[in-house]
Amino acid sequence: MAHAKNHDYHILQPSWWPFLGAVAGFIMLFGAVVMFHDNGPWMFLIGLVGTLYVMFGWWSDVVAESKVGDHTPVVQIGLRYGFILFVMSEVMFFAAWFWSFFKHAIYPMGPDSPMVDGIFPPAGIETFDPWHLPLINTLILLCSGCAATWAHHALAHEDNREDMKWGLIIAIALGAVFTVFQAYEYSHAAFGFSGSVYAANFFMATGFHGAHVIIGTIFLFVCLIRLQRGHFTKTHHVGFEAAAWYWHFVDVVWLFLFAAVYVWGQ
Repeated sequence: MAHAKNHDYHILQPSWWPFLGAVAGFIMLFGAVVMFHDNGPWMFLIGLVGTLYVMFGWWSDVVAESKVGDHTPVVQIGLRYGFILFVMSEVMFFAAWFWSFFKHAIYPMGPDSPMVDGIFPPAGIETFDPWHLPLINTLILLCSGCAATWAHHALAHEDNREDMKWGLIIAIALGAVFTVFQAYEYSHAAFGFSGSVYAANFFMATGFHGAHVIIGTIFLFVCLIRLQRGHFTKTHHVGFEAAAWYWHFVDVVWLFLFAAVYVWGQ
């Protein structure tokens, strides 16, 4: 047949999702700038809803493609490479916050800078004791990562969907507990975001990590729903594999945050 597929690649049909995603992302960004100038959050919220709609619709199409057999082994390799590049971009994103933190910690600004450096953390800043709630949160997140690894091993090596289900449930629950504890920690912080460069670096680094924990928890929850619907097999589970990689990335970033910001930076 003239139109019979004789290759392992997936030729995508024209799609509006990239254009709609760009428009929604621009509206969200522009709306955030407007919101910061006390003009209301409505444009930002419209852009956010549009962005979430594009994410849901686009990823739904990707899931549908996998169910009809478009994700051949060659396509799966491309998907994995794409996600690895995404994680690398996330690594560089957090590198910026670590760079800022270490720069100000090693060369703290003071009233006589640059002739005489200041102190870091600045005077009057009461830092968190790393060996209380931050340590507990570290153990919680590491246990969650172990549960995700258990789920991955159960599917990829044993084809055990029941163990995978419970591994995901434990990982999701622990991720949610981490978020609750971090919110509790923030509510008891002795400093505000705008108080000093230490405070700004602390909340930006740990806050963006907290946002990634929430995203990763949702990622794993979607995988749990897909598992219940029979989407994953022993040899075909790129979506869950990406979620597990993302969750381990979140774990590793937190270990660096705990060591640098909570322990070394106090």
